[in-house]
Amino acid sequence: MTLSIRAIDAVSRLFFAGEVSGVDLTHPLSQADVAGISAGMDQFGVLVFHDQHLDDAQQLAFSRNFGALEQATGDIAQGSERRLSMDVNDISNLDKNNNLLARDDRRRLFGLGNRLWHSDSSFKAVPAKYSLLSARVIPGSGGNTEFADMRGAWDELDDEMQALCEPLVCEHSQLFSRATLGFSDFTDDERQRFAPVQQRLVRRHPVTGRKSLFLASHAGAIVGWPVPEARAFLRELMEHATQRKYVYAHMWRQWDLVMWDNRVTMHRARPYDHTQVRDMHRTTVACEQSTIDQAA
Repeated sequence: MTLSIRAIDAVSRLFFAGEVSGVDLTHPLSQADVAGISAGMDQFGVLVFHDQHLDDAQQLAFSRNFGALEQATGDIAQGSERRLSMDVNDISNLDKNNNLLARDDRRRLFGLGNRLWHSDSSFKAVPAKYSLLSARVIPGSGGNTEFADMRGAWDELDDEMQALCEPLVCEHSQLFSRATLGFSDFTDDERQRFAPVQQRLVRRHPVTGRKSLFLASHAGAIVGWPVPEARAFLRELMEHATQRKYVYAHMWRQWDLVMWDNRVTMHRARPYDHTQVRDMHRTTVACEQSTIDQAA
């Protein structure tokens, strides 16, 4: 098989999602295939692999081709409550016994934050580089994932707005994103674990040199700004960056694996029938350094 990537024709015609063929992720990859996927990520930002019947060990092995992996410390299910290992984020509506979570279960309510636009682990001092999400079981309808191109959103800001955004530093926390949904049921340990961290609002890709907005629902403050003004400004930027012309909507098939670059995209999950199983396993490659330490 020969690896190839074709652009997916999104509404925006920005072509920031690509469909990959000619590779079986259940087996070790050649250096050439790893390099080809890395180049595809730099070009597109979102890559779709169909019919990849992965187990967790295979998904972890594939993910490690691209850097050190994060631990799932952003989940509220920890220790004996967890269904999956700490190397894998449990993006499902199941408990540790594979039973559906009750509608009012705090783990389910916390997970509803995934329906807000976000970038994975922007609430960590060193945020995520790549996320890799494997669809093990999908509901009969709904549950799509939407991606927004933060490079295109940056490019179409006028010069005055770009100059305003460029030096800004935001504070990101899951305490803020969940509060927008009315979720405040945090333990003292979780409040400490999810304490705000600082992230640049504008990032430069280390390979392509392209700039992008680094937005997320986790961003609730701008350093040096009054909070109401900061939140109004961030809301306006979010509205700009999530216009349909910047968005690709992925309709999941079972055994899809979708890989995206959190440095240049945001994403959100869409609603589905909570009485049907949606079992998605995510591995996450960490960035090498914080955004504060990176050149803007």
